[in-house]
Amino acid sequence: MADLPLALVTGAAHRLGKAFAVALARQGYAILLHYHSGEGDAQRTSQELHSLGVPVFLKQADLRNTDQIAGLFSHLDTIPHKLKVLVNSAALMTRADAYSQSVEEWDALFDLNLRAPFLLAQQAVSRMSEGGLIVNVTDVAAQKSWHVYPAYTVSKSALESLTKVLARAFAPAVRVNAIAPGLVLHSDIVSSEQWEKMVARLPLKRPAGMDEIASALDFLVKNEYITGQTIVVDGGYSLI
Repeated sequence: MADLPLALVTGAAHRLGKAFAVALARQGYAILLHYHSGEGDAQRTSQELHSLGVPVFLKQADLRNTDQIAGLFSHLDTIPHKLKVLVNSAALMTRADAYSQSVEEWDALFDLNLRAPFLLAQQAVSRMSEGGLIVNVTDVAAQKSWHVYPAYTVSKSALESLTKVLARAFAPAVRVNAIAPGLVLHSDIVSSEQWEKMVARLPLKRPAGMDEIASALDFLVKNEYITGQTIVVDGGYSLI
């Protein structure tokens, strides 16, 4: 199985990161599963990926720390599979007042949501001598003005811009694209009542299924004539 290609998925222990890892495992990729603090979830996801018949490698790292990013790739270099796909899925989202959001909170979001994908892409492209794909996970928020999530919204918008910049810089060997999900999974950031109201406004009147978001990654892996693009999977949220 040493000839299997390798995919690195950040934030892959749960939620969308896990869905992307599963999608790539089903396509026959060995998986380097990055996680930050959810070791239990990472172990359970690893077992699920193993059941798909592919090798799985776990690595913990705080991607806001540049030394730990370097350590992640030092670990990658010990794996007997060539890196072909990087999915930058790890992100931080916090609600804040634009009048008073702290510098520390702003920097924490940008360090993880924007700087880390850039540094990870730099490290990845140097290991993709035979070509590869980098996918940044953005958000429909990049097209909106979510004033109660100022740092998050701006960081995701900037990540879409970075996607285009890197697509030009890394072509033709490495393609760089983005996936922008809309409403997928409810979290404690919004109340159940608020979530239901948001879903009701969607033209398709329902949140996305995890497999519907992951299928966008399948498409980007298989179609090698796409670079510098953001695939929006939002049930029409960008229309309202």
